[in-house]
Amino acid sequence: MKDAIVKRLKDQLFMARAHYPSIAKLKHQERFTRELKQNIQEHERMLSDTIADADLPPFFTKTLEKMEHIIERARSCEVGCSNVERKLRQLLDITEDEAYFHTRQSAFLYHLGVQTMPKTHHCLSMRLTVEYFKSASLRRELLNEQTLEDPAFFHYVMFSRNVLAASTTINSTAMNSKDSGSVIFHLFTDTQNFYAMKHWFDRNSYLEAIVHVINIENHNKLSKNVESIESQQLWPTEEFRVTFSNHSQPFQRQMKTEYISVFGHSHFLLPDLLPNLNRVVVLDDDLVVQKDLSSLWNLNMGDKVIGAVQFCGVRLGQLRAYIVEPNFNTDSCVWFSGLNVIELEKWRDLGITSLHGQLLQKDISVSHRLKALPRGLLAFQDLIYPLKDSWVQSGLGYDYGISRIDIEKAATLHYNGVMKPWLDLGIHDYKSYWRKYMTNGERFMAECNIH
Repeated sequence: MKDAIVKRLKDQLFMARAHYPSIAKLKHQERFTRELKQNIQEHERMLSDTIADADLPPFFTKTLEKMEHIIERARSCEVGCSNVERKLRQLLDITEDEAYFHTRQSAFLYHLGVQTMPKTHHCLSMRLTVEYFKSASLRRELLNEQTLEDPAFFHYVMFSRNVLAASTTINSTAMNSKDSGSVIFHLFTDTQNFYAMKHWFDRNSYLEAIVHVINIENHNKLSKNVESIESQQLWPTEEFRVTFSNHSQPFQRQMKTEYISVFGHSHFLLPDLLPNLNRVVVLDDDLVVQKDLSSLWNLNMGDKVIGAVQFCGVRLGQLRAYIVEPNFNTDSCVWFSGLNVIELEKWRDLGITSLHGQLLQKDISVSHRLKALPRGLLAFQDLIYPLKDSWVQSGLGYDYGISRIDIEKAATLHYNGVMKPWLDLGIHDYKSYWRKYMTNGERFMAECNIH
């Protein structure tokens, strides 16, 4: 233990403080009272900048022994036990309050750390944006509109604000594709990140795959189906940490927590964003592809609209606290975003986008983001085509217990959860699978200290 001595010193300080008020009230003990107070102050100064034993000054041994003798002497004094007990209880209450405060502070700082863009990533986005306007000569020719709408290609869709994450997902998909020349990525982002994304994919190529970067806000301003300013913004995949009762477990483990990723509101604009396409595959930017995905275009989904991996560890009935709709199948399994096959023609025929918009207008008191969970889960009731579990291994952003065998046999890895692989707080054992597909040799990454 690297702080065993520090803990012992703190225990001494705790006991000395407990005895001091009683000793100070005794007659003819003024000299001992001053000595006790002086030693308490010395302990406080020594421990103020000390965390581990290595931080202790060289004279700590003498201080420790001296305090030990003083505490023994204080115990031998005739003082009321009730006074010492009362003081110990007061100190215990104060310590518990401090521990609770630091626990709450630690949790807050942790969530702040995982939800805030790292300064290195912010640097990368800013450098790319500036370089975009400085290097107009490097911009590629406009892509042929007919090619972007050609159904013979494999069309992938992404919604992202994160340059590094999006490029890693795209790179992993292209590298594991049997025919990267038949792959087109439609990457939707917002105005703030559009120029950085555009310049990055002008500078970097991913085998023969085509990457088409689109500013969704420009499109939404012109769309008749997007009326509110709030809906015109980019709303990518939303993740929710949900806690619910799990009565199948012993009493002490009845509460269960899961991370559920669902479509953001921007996903419901897909039929308008890509009006001339039918089948597309939607990828989240925290997904890494390990195998060829072209067979997804051969699936016979019947009358279903969306293909998704279902997670039956959570049923809709267990999420009643999050769903206000009165009518839904409580036994239905939750489905995840991450890797999804979409039939846009069936989507248009059923008017899912319009229905979703009407539902959003119902509950004005709930924020736009919080509506994504119930609306995302319920919008496709009875319209889910269940993909095999081997298509996606999820949980790499929060679950430490996933085996290497399960990871390596999965077609894709989904880092759902707060510990994303590009963060320092990401789970170390899973980072190598993501870093394997990071773009190498990009000077802006080196300049922004991204390794």
